[in-house]
Amino acid sequence: MREIPFFLDNFAHDMTFELIYMAAVIVLMLWALMTDKLRPGLILFSAVVLLLCAGILQPKEALEGFCSKGMITVALLYLVSEGVRKSGVLERIIYHMLPSKNVSLTRALAGFLPLISFISAFLNNTPVVVIFGPMIKNWAQKMKLPPSKFLIPLSYATILGGVCTLIGTSTNLVLDGLIDDAIEADIVKNGHTLGMFELSKVGVFIALTGLFYLIMISRYLLPDRRETPLDEEENKSEGVVVVEAMPSNRFPGLGKSLREFDFYRHYGATVKGIKRGGSPLTGDWINEPLTKQDTLILETDKTFMPTWGESSVFWMLNVVGAEPELSKKKKYFALVLVALMVTGATVGELPFVHELGLKVKLDMFFFAAITTVLMAWTKMFSPRKYTKLISWDVLITIACAFGISKGMINSGLADFLGDYIIVLAEQARHSENGIYIMLAALFIITNIFTEVITNNAAAALAFPLAVSISNKLGMDPTPFFVCICFAASAAFSTPIGYQTNLIVQGVGGYKFKDFVKVGLPLNIIVFLMSVFLIPLFYL
Repeated sequence: MREIPFFLDNFAHDMTFELIYMAAVIVLMLWALMTDKLRPGLILFSAVVLLLCAGILQPKEALEGFCSKGMITVALLYLVSEGVRKSGVLERIIYHMLPSKNVSLTRALAGFLPLISFISAFLNNTPVVVIFGPMIKNWAQKMKLPPSKFLIPLSYATILGGVCTLIGTSTNLVLDGLIDDAIEADIVKNGHTLGMFELSKVGVFIALTGLFYLIMISRYLLPDRRETPLDEEENKSEGVVVVEAMPSNRFPGLGKSLREFDFYRHYGATVKGIKRGGSPLTGDWINEPLTKQDTLILETDKTFMPTWGESSVFWMLNVVGAEPELSKKKKYFALVLVALMVTGATVGELPFVHELGLKVKLDMFFFAAITTVLMAWTKMFSPRKYTKLISWDVLITIACAFGISKGMINSGLADFLGDYIIVLAEQARHSENGIYIMLAALFIITNIFTEVITNNAAAALAFPLAVSISNKLGMDPTPFFVCICFAASAAFSTPIGYQTNLIVQGVGGYKFKDFVKVGLPLNIIVFLMSVFLIPLFYL
């Protein structure tokens, strides 16, 4: 029991100006993110500027994230995902996986959720949900099944698949970039970067268990909310198309009502209704300020989708009742490119490749860059609109997260918190259960961050803690890094924790409590499996 008094006696002694200032910046940043004061990228950039003003970061350290290989790889994978999406091959695969007769809810989920997770292990989660969400909703309505039983499982399945590989989610790439930079700066001792399938050792077990949970409980915990297809609600004149649109952060009408914002003048479409938090707005909805959680029901003509389908103004556009239009050209070429990218990055990590002494490092960045250039020149995505396909706010958030993570190390805040996590674990070096307590503490801290702020920022804030703990104990930091990857992605309990959750909330008509009811048990499952499986594979 010596450690607890030691904690209290030395608390004030350990506090320095830089440590207190860093802690204050973190608190202010978290408050701004939770209250949505500005876009996440600007909030994190503001935090970096505050650290520059105090001398905790030097200009070079503040800018390192903007030339990080991990951040650039995330940008490239946005374009690769768009190339695959444009090919139409994913729609064709899932279309054949959805049963057309004698369908039951459990059988349907068991049929397509594992495939969704597998796809999400190699593509960004957001485009996967954007592609499949409308398809699955339209299919469910045709099969007389409630779409609300399928769309939260769709989002969760992409998250579970994403934790299985290095490229499954941007969080893993961000953490790998932080590790790479820390190794080069000799901050991380006895560590190594994450390989393509490093996370699969534990991630596959977590994904399979999570999918089994979703398949078994969806019929009981998810709401039975059925909608009448909008194209059947009223007779429309020929040529009129009904579209569901979910505005993105770049939508200029956010915070304005439809009376203040002339939607028709901007986009040539008429807003016929708004769904918010899963329910249609009633009463004087035309004077309600628009939010990112809204789904707009539009009436327009056939020119709307070609004009705005690739725009970054909307997260998702779904033509109600439309069958997926499959591209007949280059669909297999897209799959070949992605397969070569993954295979090349995996083989590039093998020891015999390193022994060849090549001047170029054959990693994910190298192969993602080649794949992106080939897709651009073969017009797998629109090369003239490629900047619209990248989420720049996410990239700025990632780049600034590197600086904030470095600030936590420079200020001593990482060591300060790391010391007391070790104390909490009762000197883990000599305690049989110490490693489990430390992993549990690290997981909970990271997971709370990711549920209330962005997952990339959560990983960046937790990274210095993992470095400090492993260095002080002389341990391999890999188990702590792996723990952060799972904790930062396990955002199941709230719709704001993960972008895909926000998308399906609007499409599926969910309320906040629906995510808590289904997601909280899944959070607990991932927590327990991570804490108890990671030591088995990494120690």
